[in-house]
Amino acid sequence: MPGPPIDPAPDTRFAFGENWRRFLDGLTPARLAEAEKSLREMLGVPSLEGMSFLDAGSGSGLFSLAARRLGARVRSFDYDPQSVACTQALKDRFFPGDPGWAVERGDALDQAYLRSLGSFQVVYSWGVLHHTGDQWRALDNAARAVAPGGLLYIALYNDQGWPSRVWAAVKLAYNRLPGPLRWLVAGPALLRLWGPATLKDLLRGRPFHTWRTYQSNRGMNAWRDFVDWVGGYPFEVSRPQEVMDFLAPRGFTELKHTDCGRGLGCNEFLLRNTAPPLP
Repeated sequence: MPGPPIDPAPDTRFAFGENWRRFLDGLTPARLAEAEKSLREMLGVPSLEGMSFLDAGSGSGLFSLAARRLGARVRSFDYDPQSVACTQALKDRFFPGDPGWAVERGDALDQAYLRSLGSFQVVYSWGVLHHTGDQWRALDNAARAVAPGGLLYIALYNDQGWPSRVWAAVKLAYNRLPGPLRWLVAGPALLRLWGPATLKDLLRGRPFHTWRTYQSNRGMNAWRDFVDWVGGYPFEVSRPQEVMDFLAPRGFTELKHTDCGRGLGCNEFLLRNTAPPLP
C-alpha cells in the first residue's frame, strides 16, 4: 500500500540536474532518434502532430525535444533549476525562439501550479514522480492535467520489497556524504550492479562490452545512469497493481504496461483518461 510521504532535508536531495548537464555533453543523433522511437512505440502513434504534450519533470529535456520534433506543442517543467537549464539549452540548440515549446521551473507537488497549466492530450512523466517526496500526491496532480480522452505515460520505480528498503538507505547515505567520500557508497553499489555483467564480458573475451554499449531508456550511458540510480533520492517505490488501483477511481483505463516482476527498475504505464469532462 502507499507509504507516507518523504520530507527530504535539502542536503539529502540528489542534484539530478548536474547529472543531466553532463549527459547532454554526450548527446548523439542516435540517442535522440531512439527517444523519438520509444515515444512513438509506447503511445502507438506515428507522430504527435498538433497534440499538446506536458513533460512533468523534464530532466535533460531529451523527451521534450523528441516530442517537439514529432510535432507536439510542448510544455516542460522541472523542480531542479539545473534540469530546467538543460531543457532550455536543448530548446535553444534545436528550436531557438520556438513558441511551440515552453520551458519553466515547476513542482509536481504544487496542485495550484499544475492547474494553472491547463490540460494536455499527453502527460509524460518518466522516472520522476517517485523522486518528489510524495509520489502519490504528485501522481494525482499529473493525472489531473490529462485532458478527457488524453494519455498518461508514466514510469515509477518497482517495489522489490526489502531490497528496495536497502536501496533507499544506500541512496540516503550517498547524499549525506561529502562529495569526496561518496565512493564509499558508490564503489560497492557499482560492484553489485555491474560486477556480474563485467565478469561475463571478461570470460567471453569482450572486456567491458556491456558497459560500453549500454544505453538506458532515458538515453543515458552506463556511468550517468549509475550515478542517477545510486544518488536518486527522495526514493519511493510501488507495485503495478497499486498504481492501477490509484488511477482507476480517477477515471483512467490501462492501455498497456510493462513491469519488472521482482526486478530492479521502473514499471511503465500508458493509461487513457476516460472520465467525462468536468462541467
